[in-house]
Amino acid sequence: MIFMLKMGVNMDARSNGYIQIEVKNGTAICHFHAPKGEGKPMYFSEALEYLNSHGIKNFDEQQFREYLASTKDCSLDLGTYNGYDFTETMYVKVSLDRMKATCRFLPPTVDGNQMNVKDIIAELNRHNIVNGISQDEILKFVEERQYNKEYIFAEGTPPRIGHDARIQYFFNTNPTLRPKHYDDGSVDYRDLNTICHVEKGDLLARLIPEDVGAPGKDIYGRDIPTRSVKGCELQYGQNITTNEDRTELYSAVTGHVSLVNNQVFVSDVFEVVADVDNSVGNIVYSGNVHVKGSVRSGFSIEAKGDVIVDGVVEDALINAGGQIIVKRGIHGMNRGVLQAKGNIIIPFIENAKVFSGGYVETGSIIYSEVNAANDIMVVDRKGFIAGGVIRAGGKVESMIIGSEMGAATRIEVGIAPEKKERYNQLNRLVVADTQKIDRLTPIVDRYNRHISSGQELDAKHSEYLHKILDDLAEAKEELQKYRVEFNGLHQELLNSKHAKIIIRRDIFPGVTITISDLSLTTKTKRSYCQFEKKNGEIIATNL
Repeated sequence: MIFMLKMGVNMDARSNGYIQIEVKNGTAICHFHAPKGEGKPMYFSEALEYLNSHGIKNFDEQQFREYLASTKDCSLDLGTYNGYDFTETMYVKVSLDRMKATCRFLPPTVDGNQMNVKDIIAELNRHNIVNGISQDEILKFVEERQYNKEYIFAEGTPPRIGHDARIQYFFNTNPTLRPKHYDDGSVDYRDLNTICHVEKGDLLARLIPEDVGAPGKDIYGRDIPTRSVKGCELQYGQNITTNEDRTELYSAVTGHVSLVNNQVFVSDVFEVVADVDNSVGNIVYSGNVHVKGSVRSGFSIEAKGDVIVDGVVEDALINAGGQIIVKRGIHGMNRGVLQAKGNIIIPFIENAKVFSGGYVETGSIIYSEVNAANDIMVVDRKGFIAGGVIRAGGKVESMIIGSEMGAATRIEVGIAPEKKERYNQLNRLVVADTQKIDRLTPIVDRYNRHISSGQELDAKHSEYLHKILDDLAEAKEELQKYRVEFNGLHQELLNSKHAKIIIRRDIFPGVTITISDLSLTTKTKRSYCQFEKKNGEIIATNL
């Protein structure tokens, strides 16, 4: 039987479909309100749950489905109902992260009571929702009374994520600067910009402290912890001043600044206006050395920073904690040595030994021993390697390798097998010491709490504590030492992943090529090719 609709709710141009029950003369009449505008229809399962929860059962479900699917408002007699009028029904859905409560309402019976703000809050509390309740959103529902529509009545407070402390540097911290390369393939070793000059009073670095953030709360009022953050501090050497709270570093002198192992250094530059010879003697200096002349036979320079030589190096020794830049090459006469923890940049190397902790960039290598932790690049357009031994942790690149006269030339790239084994051994040692420290630290903490509470240790426990402390100190010292060596080998391993030999023009017969644990000797002349290790063998491919 069809009935006229009897409603008193607020409607707008867009509303979802819903149903309402009217209790009349012992029967339940269901009024179907079709969706308006772009509103969504009510699901059958939702309607069935609503009716069953109020004791309305045993009706024709197929007929009910048809009425529910109608696009027009209509009514249906559901049969006998012995119940009473009931109030609005409020459904509460909590998100998985417990940060949001979404509520949906279905109407009371036609003569039933509506929920007020107090009733709604009480229902939220009944679901243990106590935090982040939105009075405005509740009032919005009370005013508009849109049914079968989702309202967000409570939202938790997310934790405020802080950040680790960090250091902002006001100078170029990149040590891998290179000479200027021109389009025609030539290289200008005189046009270099490898030193970060500073004036007295210049700001060098600023510490931005860590922000610990703030915990949040879910809608149940439970705390949500924020992530932990890490602090740090400024590390610096001589010739540097700080502000009162030690968050800023300033240069105390005019000189140059560099960053070594996260420590800021400022030093004056020792400048030699002519040659390093009898008039100057050997040089030992804690900063940079700039020689505007040449380094003559038999003399030496030892510097903790960079060494720049504008002239030539003869059979002399240069040892640098930073980079070595020689603008007119080295005639080593089988006695000259260049050794740098950083890069070495030089136009040519002849009859010398060269050791670099970074890369080597040169125009030619003649009968020399050249070693680099990273790459060795012979970049001149006529560059060649003839004679000697060339070893690189990364790649070797040259226009020409070997010679038509068969100069004995050996090229080695990649990490040596014994270094890889040492790397694996160090990894095991680091893990073992870390586990030992983790095991001993709680024991020491327990004894410290015991002593702090005023209790004394007997001789047996005192002796045991001293032994634990000695073992802990030894483990920490070993761990620090192992980590330094491990990190160095780790970098070499990373470099060796790209180990290859690149020939931009020709490689002649008689060149011995070694990549990690594999070797071969070239039998024929090849051009424009590269050698690399693949699937357990050395293969040559064209560029």
